[in-house]
Amino acid sequence: MEGDLKQRTVVVQRLTCSVQSYDWGRRGADSLVARLCELNSGARVEPDRSYAEFWMGTHVSGPSFLAKNGVENGVSNGGGGGEDWSFKSWLLKNPDVIGDKVLSKWGCDLPFLFKTEIIMEIDGFANQKKLHRLRCSVQNYDWGQRGHESEVVKLFSLNSGSNIELEKPYAEFWMGTHDSGPSFVVQNVDENGENPVGLETESLKLWVSKNPNVLGKKVLDKWECNLPFLFKVLSVAKALSIQAHPDKELAKTLHKLLPNVYKDDNHKPEMALAITKFEALCGFISLPELKIVLQNVPEIVELVGTVDANQVLHINEQDGEEKVKSVLRSIFTQLMTASKEMTAKVVSNLKSRLHMESKVRPLTEKEQLVLRLEKQYPADIGVISAFFFNYVKLNPGEALYLGANEPHAYISGECIECMATSDNVVRAGLTPKHRDVETLCSMLTYKQGFPEILKGFPLSPYITRYLPPFDEFEVDRCILPQGASAVFPAISGPSVFLVTVGEGTMGTGSYKDAITEGDVLFAPANTEISITTSSELQLYRAGVNSRFLQAL
Repeated sequence: MEGDLKQRTVVVQRLTCSVQSYDWGRRGADSLVARLCELNSGARVEPDRSYAEFWMGTHVSGPSFLAKNGVENGVSNGGGGGEDWSFKSWLLKNPDVIGDKVLSKWGCDLPFLFKTEIIMEIDGFANQKKLHRLRCSVQNYDWGQRGHESEVVKLFSLNSGSNIELEKPYAEFWMGTHDSGPSFVVQNVDENGENPVGLETESLKLWVSKNPNVLGKKVLDKWECNLPFLFKVLSVAKALSIQAHPDKELAKTLHKLLPNVYKDDNHKPEMALAITKFEALCGFISLPELKIVLQNVPEIVELVGTVDANQVLHINEQDGEEKVKSVLRSIFTQLMTASKEMTAKVVSNLKSRLHMESKVRPLTEKEQLVLRLEKQYPADIGVISAFFFNYVKLNPGEALYLGANEPHAYISGECIECMATSDNVVRAGLTPKHRDVETLCSMLTYKQGFPEILKGFPLSPYITRYLPPFDEFEVDRCILPQGASAVFPAISGPSVFLVTVGEGTMGTGSYKDAITEGDVLFAPANTEISITTSSELQLYRAGVNSRFLQAL
């Protein structure tokens, strides 16, 4: 008898445990409870079943059972006697395994129940550390590129599995939580463990609201359960509108007055990072440059009148910044509010004059641009207003950032764009959309001078960071040659990754996933990301500005 008892107490008994399918549980294979149940019992996961709690113990509402085999010194044996029986029944037959103190207080019963309180914490931890694939949205604005050469077309087709309409413009690929172009969390993979299309069951915005810890404490404290940035790819075939984005105070006012036009109450600082050669108009030219324009473009003087023109010609920077801004505001407002009839006449005269002069002298870059804009938007005030703005040309890998209330218009090319989560645009030219000229002219800062061009700074041999002066976002560009690897260190805010070229693997800890162009992945806060590739791989990361995250 003593020999039997000694033999029995060194056997580790395997248990087959129970699952509770309460309605609040996570459904399908995405649930950690479902995965534990499948691995523990061999039961097939039902995609539509709720898997709420995994119970380990003797409670009659969710009993555990002895598996047929035990494990002795790490090696499987026949310790269960070849029959399945409940853990509770086995304890009644083998009270010695409980120990004298437990027996004396609770009898032949296990005094604790091990279940979901622990598993739910593990599941939340898994959500915080796992990469989540996103299915993203596209915008078909009229200025977008058409055909398969467009970066937006390529990425959207690969990401969504959607068929492309070749005659349709594809302008912007959106990655984020904005209601005008939401992303969705891909919840399921196919039977081979791959996910060419996937099944999205809820928006990223809803998923984040259910799993707020993925944002990190600092982000939650400032923006609550909201992803503070919107990540995009733009494919620009023709010029976007002359526009500006409101600051927070103005955004709230505009959204309240015209919610169908101004869709949210947030500001929209932004940054454009060139993928190809990229052209834009951005900010007002300097005062000396503006004087030269008025001397050489008589059509502007015809529109605004000699009084406003002379104010500019006779002012100088010694008169003070506010005086200069006031004069600039006056002449620009006069220009933008000119009548349609007068605008059409003056733009036509400008076009004729430049064509004539091109026969005897080379046109300036700005003059050539104005003729291009006139072809795209005949008789539009935006054509002639281009003379007031800086003409910016970005090479791939260069970036331009724009604060609130700064005028700009993207002209051509493809870029990565990141901004605060907003879709508020105040337009005044080069567009068939709603124009709000009065608001635009009144909201601008009227700062002058060429904008700062960001070339980024290296984080590692393969990663370059672009850090604008806005809390909401930053962008990393990663170019990995064949056979290389890179690590994105853990940070205290969320990230969104976009793969634009090549294929490789991306993971965190023991979790690894194959990635290829068109893939978009959400990385929770405090997650170190490792990337490897057997071919060239290019990707971009958007995240909360690291200066904000590191500030005390």
